[in-house]
Amino acid sequence: MSVKSTGQHVLLQGAGWILVIVGIAAMVLPGPGLLALFAGMAMLATQYEWADRRLAPVKRAALRGAADSVKNWLRITLSLIGVCLLIGIGVFWGIRAAAPSWWPVDDEWWLVGGWGTGATLIASGVIALAMLLYSYLNFRGPAEPPTDEAQGNRAT
Repeated sequence: MSVKSTGQHVLLQGAGWILVIVGIAAMVLPGPGLLALFAGMAMLATQYEWADRRLAPVKRAALRGAADSVKNWLRITLSLIGVCLLIGIGVFWGIRAAAPSWWPVDDEWWLVGGWGTGATLIASGVIALAMLLYSYLNFRGPAEPPTDEAQGNRAT
């Protein structure tokens, strides 16, 4: 194995494992957990047979979640509000407005991180918007007309 392929192998594995860990964390924290988990598993599936065997159910769950996220306009609207809030908080954090009078500790602990934290929040909002747009374009199609079976009528 050459140095280049060994380096690529290590980078691919590292990125895959990071996405798997982020995906698992994002299942309980705000974020696209199943999509990140699927991306990590897809990377690991190129390296490991066990990951390849487990990829299909994760892919189905991730795509089902993406489709559900744009199922109706309420979900789309709430997602867009969340994206705007995330980006707005990122800008607010980066600007580092003065600490309010109710802040109980020293002012230096107000919005720690400055633009580093703010930029991360903004980037998360942009990624969420891109994923919402992807889901909308790929899974939000015209509703299929109900079939006779779905209405409970049997053809005789």
